[in-house]
Amino acid sequence: MIKKLLLASAATALLTGAASAADLPRRAAPPPVFTPVPVFTWSGAYFGINAGYAFDASSNNTSSFAVPAPYGNGTTAYFGQNNQEGFSGGAQIGYNFQLTPGNGVVFGVEADAQYLDFGRNRNRSIVTGPLAAGYYVTDPRGLSSLDFFGTVRGRLGYAFDRVLVYGTGGFAYGSGSADRSFGGYAGNDSFRTGYAVGGGMEYALPVDSFLNFFRSSAVTLKVEGLYVNLDRNTRNQGALVINAANNFPVAYNPVGRRSDEFAVIRAGLNYKFGSY
Repeated sequence: MIKKLLLASAATALLTGAASAADLPRRAAPPPVFTPVPVFTWSGAYFGINAGYAFDASSNNTSSFAVPAPYGNGTTAYFGQNNQEGFSGGAQIGYNFQLTPGNGVVFGVEADAQYLDFGRNRNRSIVTGPLAAGYYVTDPRGLSSLDFFGTVRGRLGYAFDRVLVYGTGGFAYGSGSADRSFGGYAGNDSFRTGYAVGGGMEYALPVDSFLNFFRSSAVTLKVEGLYVNLDRNTRNQGALVINAANNFPVAYNPVGRRSDEFAVIRAGLNYKFGSY
């Protein structure tokens, strides 16, 4: 009898303890860890390459040169400036700063250097009248004397997350190879300066893009259009009569200032470094 009472008491105590334990407050589960999605920003330095097509944008498509005696007798040379077009390609480097990540104003600066394929029509002319044997005429002005150009421009735009729409403008320069322009004449001042304006659109690919060879914070693709106006100075920049035997000018026709205008449509690839 006593043994049964002891067992009953022990069972009651166990049940009471279990019930009390069930009534104790449970430990709250830890809150889930929230990882914010990074907001893209265009801020940072970048470099890249570009390629496109350049073409004449001037309104003056022809020029003429009266060949002096004894190299001509009532002879006139006409130089066409139409069909001055060709490949353009080069590289750029720059820096952007975005005021607010995500959507916001972006401003920056960019410099580029470009090759121009205008030289194939360098000596194209039509001559009316007799021209002395052993001589030819050429006009080093215009786009045909340009071998390269470059710009240093500001950029201002607005970003819609990974899409940037911008305008650009600033300093431009260009030059030709003297020995290709007209016989290496030391008086050639083929270097010219001016301005460039334009605009474009740029899109940032994901960081894990297969194009991200340099492990940059972003790879961006852009399409851009530029209008370039280069103004020559006044030193011996007119048409020339060249002695074919030694490829040296024997006469020239100085003219006043002339603007060389062309447009460039190009696509580019940039690698951005800095903030994501």
